[in-house]
Parts: sequence; C-alpha cells; structure tokens
Amino acid sequence: MPWAPASNVSAATHDREGGADHAIDSGHGSVPELVDGLDSKSSAFGHVGSSPTAPIPAPRPGEVTPSAVMDTYARFPLTLVRGKDVWVWDDRGNRYLDAVAGIAVCTLGHSSPALRRALCRQLATLQHVSNLYRIPEQEELAAAIAQRSCADRVFFCNSGAEANEAAIKLARKHGHERRGIARPLILTAEASFHGRTLAAVTATGQPRYHQGFEPMVEGFRYFPYNDGPAFDALLDSCEAEGPAVAAVLLEPLQGEGGVHPGDPAFFRLVRERCDERGILLILDEVQIGVGRSGRWWGYEHLGVEPDAFTLAKGLGGGIPIGALAVKASCDILRPGEHASTFGGNPLACRAGLTVLREIERRQLLSRVTHVGQRLRERLEELVRRHPDRLAGVRGWGLLLGLALQPDALTAPEVVKAAMAEGLLLVPAGASVVRFVPPLVIQPRHGRELVKRLERALARLR
Repeated sequence: MPWAPASNVSAATHDREGGADHAIDSGHGSVPELVDGLDSKSSAFGHVGSSPTAPIPAPRPGEVTPSAVMDTYARFPLTLVRGKDVWVWDDRGNRYLDAVAGIAVCTLGHSSPALRRALCRQLATLQHVSNLYRIPEQEELAAAIAQRSCADRVFFCNSGAEANEAAIKLARKHGHERRGIARPLILTAEASFHGRTLAAVTATGQPRYHQGFEPMVEGFRYFPYNDGPAFDALLDSCEAEGPAVAAVLLEPLQGEGGVHPGDPAFFRLVRERCDERGILLILDEVQIGVGRSGRWWGYEHLGVEPDAFTLAKGLGGGIPIGALAVKASCDILRPGEHASTFGGNPLACRAGLTVLREIERRQLLSRVTHVGQRLRERLEELVRRHPDRLAGVRGWGLLLGLALQPDALTAPEVVKAAMAEGLLLVPAGASVVRFVPPLVIQPRHGRELVKRLERALARLR
C-alpha cells in the first residue's frame, strides 16, 4: 500500500518521565512525514565512490544522508533513540506507546533495569567463548527451559529462522534414520511464516516470500491451517506408497499470517496421526512462546505436546537468541551435525535466564492473561463502535489481531495513522493490525492504546 503524506492533525502526549508535553504534529515537523515506501528508500543519493575509504560528500541542505545499510527494508520514516518500559522516543523528542516491542521481542519492555544489571555483570566476566567449551550459563538456561516445558534437551542459536533450520535438519535426520525415507517430506501450513533463510522460507506457506529465490528447497508440502480433512488427504497422498513424511511443522498461532489461533481439535488430530506413523510434530513457538500467550508456550492452549519446538524473539528480551527444544525421544543430532558459533554464548544465555526469572518474579503470565483480556474487550468495544470498518479481534494473551473490514481500510493505513497519534503498531498482512506490546504493559496503557487507536481511525475518515 503506498504511503501518503501524513495529515496536519496533531495530538499531544505527555512525557511523564520527562515532564514535558510533545505535540506529535507532522505539519509542524515534530514527526517525519510518512511518504511512499519507494521514495523513502530511494537510492538517488549520488555516487559516493567504489572504495570503502572513498570520501562521502557532505549532504546539501535538505538532502537525505546516504546510508551504507543494504536496502532490504521498507522502513517507516521514524528514528527511535531511547525507551523505557512500554514507551519509546524518537530523535525529535516525540513519545510513542509501543505495541510492537521490536516485533514481540522486548518481553520486559525497554531498558529493563533487571536486564541491564544482569548483562553488565555478565560482561564483567565473559560474553563469548564459543561452543568448543562447556558454558555454564547455557546449561543453566537449557535446564530452565526444560523445567518449564515438555522438552528434555535444547540446542541454542541466534534467531527464529536458525531455530527452524535446526528443526528442519532434525526432521530430515529423523526421516532417514527412524522412518527409512530417502527423500523426507515436511508438511507445513498455508499462510505460515517460519523465517527468511532458504529452507525456512520454503517451509513458509506464502508464495510471495518465495518469489525471486527459486528454486526453493525440495521436500515441503502445504495444507490449509486448522483443516483436518485437508491435512489427512495430503498425508495419505504423500504416503500412498509408504513412509514419506518426516515431520509436521506448525505454529500454535499464526502470527505473520494474520493472527490465527490454532484449533485444539485440529492439533489433537495432527498429534494422533503423527503418533500413528512415527512422524515428528514440531511447533514453531518463535512469536507466541515465552509467555506471550499468558502461558509459557502456545501449545499449552491446544491440549497437545510437540516432539520439538522452536523459540526466539521474546527469549532474550532484545538480545539475539534462538533455540530448538526437543524431547529425549528425538534428540538425534550428534557432534559435528549441527553447530552455531554464537549460539548460546554466555551473554545471550544470561539475557534468557533473566527474562525467564523476571516473568516468574513479576508474575507476568497472570498479567498477560489479565491485561490481554481487558485489551481484547476494549478492542471488541471499538469494533462495535465501528462495524463498517472493523471486523473483529482474535488471538491469545498479548498477541492480538484487529481484523479490518474488506475494502474499508488497510493495515498499513491504520499503522500510519496510529503513528501520528503516538502509537506504534505492526501489520499482520494487509487486513490485520497486530498488537504485541511488552509483557510489562499495565491496564492503563491498554486504555491509552485504544484511545489513540480510535483517534487514528478518526484520521482516516
């Protein structure tokens, strides 16, 4: 959706920490103008030389300074420079209520005192040593994850995509060794999202992410999410001549695909079929895991246990870390078969340990349930007030999606208008606005969020 220039409507927000009112008013230069995405990433900055040491000419007045960052993101024209709890500030002093949290990453909010203290202490000892040696913090975090889940063992990496890559390798080895399959298949859902690496993006059941990167990795088949008969038909078709499927890889709740929660009956069916045939059930908990649903793991809402699950995002609270957690029955990767230089280093694991401990110390699971329910109720009230534009609310805990009426609004339009009202949101497809605030959000923040959202909707009349 093209970005149109923001209107000149202003909204004042009060900076409680700084004690100053900052008007968010694009007409007066307080917020950068929201422009078309192509313009905002234009490369027409002039030649700056082919050598890494070539001088970069000083920009003329009004010119945009060229960036050395590759142009892989259609970024919002907003520069955030600091944060505290659920608030962030841009480089012009404007304050925003952050319902993005780094896309479900900043579990403890911004600039968490507990995380700062823990990481400073860790940096005073060791930050990285590699997996050539035993790492106490890594073993402690693995035990902490196992104690809070159905898993027995954990492999650490740096991101959700890497965790899913590890899961795909695990699945293929299981297919070869346990089911005797020469070319193992992995079944995933349409509208899923599993990451941007080549195998993970192939697992992603959205063709638009595949375009331009063909040929995709072989060995993946797709079926409609939450559709038991379609899953059964695909499974039977794949195995018509004998064992062929190594694993089923599913999100307990599809986040990027539009905030679609899993159906417990469907997941029980999949679990039953996997048990019957010796197929692994692997769940992608990258976005919904680590307390975001109001429980430690999304699978707890579904009445099933996976053989393995992946996690990342909220585990490090902003420090990159990912993990593949497995039951002992499928712990089959051996030395030399998979590795990660940075995975599970002392600093990242200290962050993960701090996040888990703070979730328990601050009783954030119950807070997520309570605040998430109240936020959902307020959003549902908003839907009732605007039935011509809003269609409904879905999700678990603090991963909620506001569905828009077809042809009434688009998610990018709502996100743009909300930004002008001092509220940060993120789309989940073209017609769903996603809410993934820090887990430390308070009820009063939820009330403020909906007020700002309604003002944003008024901008779009």
